[in-house]
Amino acid sequence: MTARPAAAGDRAVERLRGAVSSILRGKDAVVDLALVTLLAGGHLLLQDVPGVGKTTLAAALAEALGGRFSRVQFTSDLLPADIIGVSVLEQGDFVFRPGPLFANVVLADEINRTTPKTQSALFEAMAEGQVSVDGHTRPLPRPFFVVATQNPYDHHGTYPLPDSQLDRFLMRVSIGYPSRDTERQVLRMGGLHRPQAPCVTSEAEVLEMVEQAQQTAVPEQVEEYLLDLVEASRESPALLRGVSPRGAQALYRAVRARAFLEGRAYAVPEDVRTLAVPVLAHRVIPRSGGDLRSNGGQRAIRALLERQPSPL
Repeated sequence: MTARPAAAGDRAVERLRGAVSSILRGKDAVVDLALVTLLAGGHLLLQDVPGVGKTTLAAALAEALGGRFSRVQFTSDLLPADIIGVSVLEQGDFVFRPGPLFANVVLADEINRTTPKTQSALFEAMAEGQVSVDGHTRPLPRPFFVVATQNPYDHHGTYPLPDSQLDRFLMRVSIGYPSRDTERQVLRMGGLHRPQAPCVTSEAEVLEMVEQAQQTAVPEQVEEYLLDLVEASRESPALLRGVSPRGAQALYRAVRARAFLEGRAYAVPEDVRTLAVPVLAHRVIPRSGGDLRSNGGQRAIRALLERQPSPL
């Protein structure tokens, strides 16, 4: 098997990749994970300290794909209607006023600072691609991509996300601090305004790329490698709960999307190794501590990868 010839979808992916990387400097690996999440039809959770570029990443993605960007600051007094929208009475008729969820890229900032009721409204929209208001179902725009951020759990005023809701995110990623040289470049740029990413594709092109990505071939040996890893997580003494079938499906979709992003017509074992931690670590419960707040899940998945023989 060989890499497929460059097609329109490939060129669009490279344009998208370059546009976002030009704004979020020095974080090419994070940009790639965000694009894999988008191409796999999933949603992204960024868990990190404030000020490392979470908003910058989400806004650059929206600008590059030419869609509408919406940012919601999740606070303790935010209500479901504040993000979904409401029907208001105007001249004797009820008119629906859409909320900020009606966008192509939604930044749900500090999602664990709001109440579980509002969190649930967001997760319903993420799962169904639609919202229900006054008995009417209203579809959300496509593509619909949520980039949620959460502060570390030791920050005051947080409502930890239940593991069943964490499972709705295809990936959980940390951006991390920039390198010294990258931070020097950022300092020298100065100014109070973030540079805008160029619009390099369209909503229709993104939907086409998502469809193409999920047609990427996954050889049987790669499937077996993925399934071996999933089964090993369920038998691991380091985990109270291993990877669910939904988690296995998420990894499979992500593997296909990464192969497409890399310009290949087929997936390879390296795709599984690269994506296993960001896709699976937040879906398992480590025995040490018994919850999802520590890095125990990441350590457990990395340990499984080290012990699991690769087919290539």
